Order: sequence, then structure tokens, then C-alpha cells
Amino acid sequence: MEFVIITGMSGAGKSQAIKVLEDINYYCMDNMPPALLPNFAELCKSSSKEVSKVAVVADIRGGIFFKDLFNSLNELKNMGIQYRILFLDASDDELVKRYKEQRRPHPLSMTGTIVDGIRDERLSLEEVKKRSDYIIDTTNMKLGRLKEELLSIFVQGNITYNLNITVMSFGYKYGLPQDSDLVFDVRFLPNPFYIESLKNYTGNDKNVQDYVMGFDTTDIFITKLKDMLLFLLPHYIKEGKSNLVLSIGCTGGKHRSVTISNKIASILSEENYRVLLNHRDVEK
Repeated sequence: MEFVIITGMSGAGKSQAIKVLEDINYYCMDNMPPALLPNFAELCKSSSKEVSKVAVVADIRGGIFFKDLFNSLNELKNMGIQYRILFLDASDDELVKRYKEQRRPHPLSMTGTIVDGIRDERLSLEEVKKRSDYIIDTTNMKLGRLKEELLSIFVQGNITYNLNITVMSFGYKYGLPQDSDLVFDVRFLPNPFYIESLKNYTGNDKNVQDYVMGFDTTDIFITKLKDMLLFLLPHYIKEGKSNLVLSIGCTGGKHRSVTISNKIASILSEENYRVLLNHRDVEK
């Protein structure tokens, strides 16, 4: 029997995740007190109707009962049930934004602010996050993308790295992305803006891509950047980083940075990294 425990930060997308698993024939239960996990697993095993795939959401809404989670995990292990933990996360700023949009209180902010609740919840979930099999950061992820990730894991059986990589193109004239972890300046490459036939196109168009990628300098840069990233990323994962923003900038954020970002995103996807592509300034 497959047994999936969905947990993580409130507002990070657990409700959407369990709906996706329900659609692919998992027997699902939301907001289950962790102390009941072994009993529920035993019930599913002994049911006259075969239940082969189970998913439950167990999170901080369980209040004091959430402290029973690790005892319950040990019981599941002793019962011979192979469980997997899916942890959904998002940045503090994004969680605050979502709660304000929905006009709902955070489960732990009844006597304080949303920020206080998020801080307390993150501390409470620190240990379970370390023990999770899959970590998905939904900060820049739309529902369709989250569904793709879940299908990749639970249908196709693809094991992806527990690191969300956002590859972001930007224009220096509009400022650096504030949440960047790594920034690369590609203004040293020839600029299609000064080619009249290319000026009004972007790095999403083949004619601009062919121009930017047609120089030996570009090819060397891509090779060196790929080598560096494939060296760095496993170390970030080992350190416990779950979200990385890789920003690539040119003057206006329309031609060179978009082309290079598309190429790097493609390379990292081929290496089975979870990649989100964001062209911040391409429409400006």
C-alpha cells in the first residue's frame, strides 16, 4: 500500500495537492490528527475493499496533536508500511500575500499577526521538513505547474531533486531582482537591439535566439555556466536549500537575458531539476 503524508506550511497548497492525488485515485483524507495515522493505515489495510493508494494531510491545524507525528511515523514503520512525506513550502512574503488575498487568519495567529503565525509554524515544522521525501516550494508556482510536479512524482515515478530553481531574466535598467541568489550579467554578448530586423523581437523568438547563440563567446559562456551550476546545485541541496533564484540580466531584459535563461532552464530540466522560468521584464 502506498501511503503519502502531505504536510507543510499553511497556505502553501496542501489542499490543492490532495485534490490532485484524489484525481489520480488515491484515497484521501484531509486534516487528520497525526495520532490517528496508524489506526487509519490499519483500517485501510484490513478494508474489504482494496485500498492500494492513500494520501492524508496532517499539519499544524491539528494543534497539540501535531506533536504526535513522529511517534505515529515510528508506528507506521513498525507496521511495515512504507510511507512518503510530501512537504509544501512557500516564502514568508508569498504566504502573507495569499492570506491577505483570501482574508483568512493563519491557524497560529489568533492572538498575533500573520507574520507571527508563519514564524511559529516554520519553527514547528523544521524537523518534519528535514525528514520529508519531497519538498515543493510553491512561491512562484501556479496550480497547473504544481499539478505537473505531483503527476511527475506520483504517476510517472520521476524522483526530482528537492530544490526549486527559478531562472529569471531581467533588465538592469529596471533594477536587480531582490530575491536573487545568483546573478549573471550577459551584457557582454552582442546586443540584438541594435539589429533593426531583430529589435522588436525577444529572446523567445527563434531569430533572436539564433543571433545570440551564434557566437563562440555565447557557447563558451553556456558551457562554463552549466559546469558551475552542476557543481553548485548538489551542494545547495546537501545544505538544505529548497529554493534558488538564478537571475540573468541584460540591458532591457528582452533579448540576451531571455535567450540565455531559456537555454539554462532547458539544460537544468534535462538534468531532472525542478525549474520555473520567469521573464520579468520581457513585456516592458
